[in-house]
Amino acid sequence: MENNLIHVEVAHALEGRQLILPVEAQQGITASEAIEQSGILQEFTDIDLGKSRLGIFGKVSKADAVLQDGDRVEIYRPLIADPKEARKKRAAEGKALKNRARKTPTKA
Repeated sequence: MENNLIHVEVAHALEGRQLILPVEAQQGITASEAIEQSGILQEFTDIDLGKSRLGIFGKVSKADAVLQDGDRVEIYRPLIADPKEARKKRAAEGKALKNRARKTPTKA
């Protein structure tokens, strides 16, 4: 019966704290089942699995994804800013700096 066991990890990180918990489970376990078994939800009570995105080794995955031996399930925290909006803002700031540099006369 032990041949049917797999070893996976469940990980979550905040700015000042990260936790990776090992889970030994039967083959066929899903990402959400591994999260429940790991006990990580008791450590990070603010996790809402209905809203949190999940991944397996950095690749976005669904909660019902079946895990393989050695997988690491990652629970991602919400984004602080929309990546597209942040990029647009940085591009606009860079353009403003470039335009300002052009307007500044150079001393000979």
